[in-house]
Amino acid sequence: MFALFRRADLAEVIGSALAAKAAGAGARVIAGRLGRPVETVRGWLRRFASRAEGIRRFFTVLLVDAGVDPAVPGPSRTLFADAVNAVVGAWWSVASRWPNVGKVSPWAVACAASGGILLAPSWPLETINTNRL
Repeated sequence: MFALFRRADLAEVIGSALAAKAAGAGARVIAGRLGRPVETVRGWLRRFASRAEGIRRFFTVLLVDAGVDPAVPGPSRTLFADAVNAVVGAWWSVASRWPNVGKVSPWAVACAASGGILLAPSWPLETINTNRL
Protein backbone atom coordinates (compact mmCIF):
# COMPACT_ATOMS: atom_id res chain seq x y z
CA MET A 1 0.00 0.00 0.00
CA PHE A 2 1.50 3.31 -1.05
CA ALA A 3 -1.38 5.77 -0.80
CA LEU A 4 -3.62 6.89 2.01
CA PHE A 5 -7.38 6.72 1.73
CA ARG A 6 -8.89 9.89 0.18
CA ARG A 7 -5.45 11.46 -0.40
CA ALA A 8 -4.12 12.24 -3.87
CA ASP A 9 -0.47 12.16 -2.80
CA LEU A 10 1.65 9.12 -2.06
CA ALA A 11 2.35 8.18 1.54
CA GLU A 12 6.00 9.21 1.09
CA VAL A 13 5.01 12.76 0.14
CA ILE A 14 2.68 13.12 3.10
CA GLY A 15 5.22 11.44 5.37
CA SER A 16 7.94 13.84 4.30
CA ALA A 17 5.63 16.71 5.23
CA LEU A 18 4.98 15.16 8.64
CA ALA A 19 8.70 14.61 9.22
CA ALA A 20 9.47 18.20 8.23
CA LYS A 21 6.85 19.47 10.68
CA ALA A 22 8.34 17.26 13.41
CA ALA A 23 11.70 18.89 12.65
CA GLY A 24 10.17 22.33 13.15
CA ALA A 25 9.20 23.49 9.65
CA GLY A 26 5.95 25.35 9.07
CA ALA A 27 3.17 24.52 6.64
CA ARG A 28 4.14 27.22 4.13
CA VAL A 29 7.76 26.12 3.98
CA ILE A 30 6.77 22.46 3.66
CA ALA A 31 4.24 23.23 0.94
CA GLY A 32 6.88 25.18 -0.98
CA ARG A 33 9.38 22.33 -0.74
CA LEU A 34 6.83 19.77 -1.91
CA GLY A 35 5.11 21.93 -4.52
CA ARG A 36 1.73 21.37 -2.90
CA PRO A 37 -0.97 23.86 -1.87
CA VAL A 38 -0.53 25.25 1.64
CA GLU A 39 -4.07 24.29 2.64
CA THR A 40 -3.47 20.68 1.57
CA VAL A 41 -0.32 20.44 3.65
CA ARG A 42 -1.96 22.25 6.56
CA GLY A 43 -4.79 19.69 6.42
CA TRP A 44 -2.34 16.78 6.65
CA LEU A 45 -0.55 18.38 9.57
CA ARG A 46 -3.75 19.21 11.45
CA ARG A 47 -5.21 15.73 11.01
CA PHE A 48 -1.99 14.06 12.17
CA ALA A 49 -1.66 16.47 15.11
CA SER A 50 -5.25 15.86 16.19
CA ARG A 51 -4.53 12.17 16.68
CA ALA A 52 -0.80 12.23 17.45
CA GLU A 53 -1.17 10.50 20.83
CA GLY A 54 -3.13 7.58 19.37
CA ILE A 55 -0.69 7.28 16.48
CA ARG A 56 2.25 7.38 18.89
CA ARG A 57 0.70 4.59 21.01
CA PHE A 58 -0.24 2.41 18.03
CA PHE A 59 3.18 2.56 16.40
CA THR A 60 5.05 2.19 19.71
CA VAL A 61 3.16 -1.06 20.32
CA LEU A 62 3.98 -2.18 16.77
CA LEU A 63 7.63 -1.24 17.35
CA VAL A 64 7.84 -3.33 20.53
CA ASP A 65 5.83 -6.28 19.24
CA ALA A 66 7.60 -6.60 15.88
CA GLY A 67 11.14 -5.76 16.88
CA VAL A 68 13.86 -8.34 17.39
CA ASP A 69 15.58 -6.07 19.91
CA PRO A 70 13.38 -2.97 19.94
CA ALA A 71 14.66 0.41 21.04
CA VAL A 72 11.79 2.72 21.89
CA PRO A 73 12.57 6.32 20.90
CA GLY A 74 12.95 8.78 23.74
CA PRO A 75 10.67 11.76 24.16
CA SER A 76 10.91 14.57 21.63
CA ARG A 77 10.16 18.24 22.07
CA THR A 78 6.54 17.81 20.85
CA LEU A 79 3.88 15.11 20.80
CA PHE A 80 3.78 15.50 17.01
CA ALA A 81 7.50 14.64 16.80
CA ASP A 82 6.98 11.73 19.22
CA ALA A 83 4.33 10.29 16.89
CA VAL A 84 6.57 10.68 13.83
CA ASN A 85 9.44 9.03 15.73
CA ALA A 86 7.17 6.14 16.69
CA VAL A 87 6.24 5.60 13.03
CA VAL A 88 9.90 5.58 12.00
CA GLY A 89 10.82 3.37 14.96
CA ALA A 90 8.10 0.88 14.04
CA TRP A 91 9.44 0.77 10.49
CA TRP A 92 12.91 0.09 11.85
CA SER A 93 11.63 -2.74 14.07
CA VAL A 94 9.58 -4.31 11.30
CA ALA A 95 12.57 -4.07 8.93
CA SER A 96 14.83 -5.71 11.53
CA ARG A 97 12.54 -8.73 11.57
CA TRP A 98 11.69 -8.78 7.85
CA PRO A 99 14.63 -7.26 5.92
CA ASN A 100 12.73 -6.81 2.66
CA VAL A 101 10.44 -4.35 4.44
CA GLY A 102 13.45 -2.06 4.80
CA LYS A 103 13.32 -1.54 1.05
CA VAL A 104 10.17 0.60 1.40
CA SER A 105 9.82 3.90 3.23
CA PRO A 106 8.60 4.20 6.82
CA TRP A 107 5.52 5.90 5.43
CA ALA A 108 4.65 2.97 3.17
CA VAL A 109 4.84 0.74 6.24
CA ALA A 110 2.68 3.22 8.20
CA CYS A 111 0.20 3.21 5.35
CA ALA A 112 0.03 -0.59 5.35
CA ALA A 113 -0.10 -0.89 9.15
CA SER A 114 -3.02 1.56 9.31
CA GLY A 115 -4.83 -0.06 6.40
CA GLY A 116 -4.38 3.14 4.40
CA ILE A 117 -6.45 5.21 6.81
CA LEU A 118 -3.69 6.87 8.85
CA LEU A 119 -5.24 10.31 8.23
CA ALA A 120 -8.86 9.19 7.91
CA PRO A 121 -11.43 10.35 10.47
CA SER A 122 -11.95 6.82 11.82
CA TRP A 123 -8.36 6.03 12.75
CA PRO A 124 -6.74 5.32 15.13
CA LEU A 125 -9.45 3.45 16.95
CA GLU A 126 -10.04 4.62 20.47
CA THR A 127 -10.15 0.99 21.61
CA ILE A 128 -6.52 0.20 20.76
CA ASN A 129 -5.15 -1.84 23.65
CA THR A 130 -1.62 -0.73 24.41
CA ASN A 131 -1.16 -3.12 27.35
CA ARG A 132 1.16 -6.07 26.85
CA LEU A 133 0.34 -9.41 28.40
